[in-house]
Amino acid sequence: MRDELLAPDAEVDDRAAEAGLRPRSLDEFVGQAELKEHLAIVLEAARRRGQAADHLLFAGPPGVGKTSLAGIVANELAVGLRVTSGPALERAGDLAAILTNLEDGDVLFIDEIHRLSRAVEEVLYPAMEDFQLDIVIGKGPAARSIRLDLPRFTLVGATTRTGLITGPLRDRFGLVARLDYYEPVDLEAIVVRAAGILGVPLAGGAGEIARRARGTPRIANRLLRRVRDFAEVRGDGTVTTAIAAEGLALFGVDELGLDKVDRAILAALCGHFGGGPVGLTTLAISVAEQPETVEDVYEPYLIRLGLLQRTPRGRMATSRAWEHLGLVEPARPVPPPGLFDGP
Repeated sequence: MRDELLAPDAEVDDRAAEAGLRPRSLDEFVGQAELKEHLAIVLEAARRRGQAADHLLFAGPPGVGKTSLAGIVANELAVGLRVTSGPALERAGDLAAILTNLEDGDVLFIDEIHRLSRAVEEVLYPAMEDFQLDIVIGKGPAARSIRLDLPRFTLVGATTRTGLITGPLRDRFGLVARLDYYEPVDLEAIVVRAAGILGVPLAGGAGEIARRARGTPRIANRLLRRVRDFAEVRGDGTVTTAIAAEGLALFGVDELGLDKVDRAILAALCGHFGGGPVGLTTLAISVAEQPETVEDVYEPYLIRLGLLQRTPRGRMATSRAWEHLGLVEPARPVPPPGLFDGP
């Protein structure tokens, strides 16, 4: 059951090969050196005491290893892993059913924990702090509350939006850590490891894939699978630098890691709106995407590359965006001097 929960997203016929892509121990986990050191100390201390580890909260963008770390915590402590998500826990009874079925020392992983409802969150407070569960029996004047003891467990929460987690919930975690985007050298090591598991022969292509993976291991593994397919169909199966570049270009991933939607956003911003400023909703409509998708999925990477700016007046394209699209940036009018500007 644990293998099924930890298996990465993959095609049905490829699932058995993909199941081993997630690292199973801290030694296999690449990158995030400071977090690995902190986590190693927390887990080793828990093992020596023979107790459940402190509750852990992992924050960071999608695909950087939060779910993998939850599995690693369970594997390192040799305990069971239960997986759920914030949106799936609609009622307090949903969480109570999971908590009462845990065994001593188990790891409960809640993905997107910032999306827990307030009623569910209230039930979680005493469970995290005192390992007890409050249940109300009956209704009206005859209602009474009973408290059930729970086994000691470790809650691992994952979130992409730390600011949406309430203060009382965040303060109950013993370790709050943020996972950052990966450097190309770490992504290359991840691609090499995944290629070994999948049986993909590499001849220099790992670096090209890592460079276009947007700093995200999940994307790196996905690009590796697409390049593998391209190498098997259009080549001899070996992923060279040239094959990787040609295959990624075919699938719409350019040298900066931008995909079709990224380029459409920049093209609309530069071509239709003269480089901006333009409002988020207008920009999203122009590329047929939801504003939330543009803001949360595409903009962070474009901003990180210095291709897009968020300003009080709206989104603006930078000089680098014009250069990347092969367009000439128009000269912008110089604003008149203000009242308090010098000569």
